[in-house]
Amino acid sequence: MTKILVTGSAGLVGSQVIKDLVERKFDVYSCYNVEKPMYGILTHLDLASDKMIIDIMQSIKPEIVIHLAAITDVEMCETHHDFASLINSKSTEILSQESAKHNSFFVYMSTDYVFDGKGMKNEKDTPKPLNFYGKSKLAGEIATKNFASSYSIIRTSTPFGIHQKKKSFPLWIKENLELKRETPVLIDQFTSPTFVPNLSQMLIEVITRRINGIIHLAGATRISRYAFAKIIADRFNLDNTLLKPTKISEMKWLAQRPQDSSLDVSKALTLLNNKPKRIEESLESFISQSNTSLTLR
Repeated sequence: MTKILVTGSAGLVGSQVIKDLVERKFDVYSCYNVEKPMYGILTHLDLASDKMIIDIMQSIKPEIVIHLAAITDVEMCETHHDFASLINSKSTEILSQESAKHNSFFVYMSTDYVFDGKGMKNEKDTPKPLNFYGKSKLAGEIATKNFASSYSIIRTSTPFGIHQKKKSFPLWIKENLELKRETPVLIDQFTSPTFVPNLSQMLIEVITRRINGIIHLAGATRISRYAFAKIIADRFNLDNTLLKPTKISEMKWLAQRPQDSSLDVSKALTLLNNKPKRIEESLESFISQSNTSLTLR
């Protein structure tokens, strides 16, 4: 059996990825620090400890490493540079070095926030992050290129899905509107919302085919937060007049956000059998999965 080590196994993306890998009978080492994942071989790993990373890689010697763990709180990264660099950049450097040492295929999950937000970007466009979160993730990309012997850098955008603790954007909108709350939603921020099960299927195809280099695995629709929220409201027959059109300039954020961080997924559409999905299809799948989740509870 192929041994796969996955960091960030309890997160929104990680929990789906390890579930899908286990179902495919891979030997999955699910790394976590605080919150324990539900699937795989539970493996405690503190990414702040170089020694722990080195020891675990030496012990397991995985054929594949999928590095999903990161500090994704944009505001926290802006105020805690050292911690963001330690987890998002330094740990990636150590993991990529150890992957090369053990001949592991290294997969690094990056983000649309490595770009400047001036329009849809493809894999060949030059990164220019606006905030420290994006800078720390770009540093992880550079470390991957410099130290991993074989690697895939995956960039995604605004993932959403079902998780026990993390509330995705569609569910947040639905719950607010059901409670008759006026909800501010950005009209001038555009992304490529990515349904997590779709992302997981694409990622698994990347690792099984050992697709090297950079690839954008995101949703196939460029859309504003507000337009997405309206689709959600209409799909659930909720009052979309409660959605308050809001501009980025009105937000009291410390860290600057990219205005248009949508990703060009042409490469994935051409190369992969599991294609990036459009937002309408993804939302229908999300609703179906949500209903199944509620039924099981």
